[in-house]
Amino acid sequence: MQKFIGTGVALITPFKEDLSVDFDALIKLVNYNIENGTDYLVINGTTAESATITKEEKLEIINVIIKTNNKRLPLVLGVGGNNTALVVEELKTRDFTGLDGILSVAPYYSKPTQEGFYQHFKAIAEATDLPIILYNVPGRTAKNMEPATTIRLANDFENVVAVKEAGNNQQQYYTLLRDKPAGFLVISGDDDLALGVTLAGGSGVISVIGQAFPKQFSTMINHGLHGNNNEGYVIHYRMMDVVDYIFEENNPAGIKSVLQELGICGNAVRLPLVNASAELQSKIAKFVKNF
Repeated sequence: MQKFIGTGVALITPFKEDLSVDFDALIKLVNYNIENGTDYLVINGTTAESATITKEEKLEIINVIIKTNNKRLPLVLGVGGNNTALVVEELKTRDFTGLDGILSVAPYYSKPTQEGFYQHFKAIAEATDLPIILYNVPGRTAKNMEPATTIRLANDFENVVAVKEAGNNQQQYYTLLRDKPAGFLVISGDDDLALGVTLAGGSGVISVIGQAFPKQFSTMINHGLHGNNNEGYVIHYRMMDVVDYIFEENNPAGIKSVLQELGICGNAVRLPLVNASAELQSKIAKFVKNF
């Protein structure tokens, strides 16, 4: 799956001050990433505040991004949840024209066993022919999908092509990289570990901060893919502070503050999230100005 190697970005959903979707800002963000080195775009992932997006808004967001992208980059759609039957129904009924794959988050809140994870993703894999990127993010879902389960799914289903691993656990990355079948992609979901994971044999990143600094972040990941350790870490060290900042309070309030400083969109988020604090916005503004 060459199309999912490199720097993918988990796009935010820009909102106006009245909290309606700001489609002009969304178009600006998509073009900004396409023109500055991003390799693929992830639509309606958790960073897009998908939990507070209506079905109607989701459909319009998808259509606007497909039209704006105009086949320039691969597109991945977030399709996941903790109701397996509803996820399967969406996969069987949605029109996926113009989309290249799906990103499916591990079931949240339910805290399934490893067999539960397997059966959930088995049902998803059998419901679609699209390439599937598994998404393990235990800090948000409250349960870790262990490497053995991920590898089992990768071996059993041809369309399970990758995992976005976001456990912030280096040992787990190494286990996945050691045990994965040939061709299966291990993608970092941790911006702070992305370069190291890529240098260790990973396939890149699905990034949050990358959408704000696509040129720099994609250059760093390309250095990782080519084994250029020193060159990659020069960029990594420059970006360390801002990666910490965007996750200091909540995601995506932090990244939206960065994008606001860059003049791409406003910083509004929908409840239960709240805007970044004045203190955090000040730190972000200082970083962007100096960067």
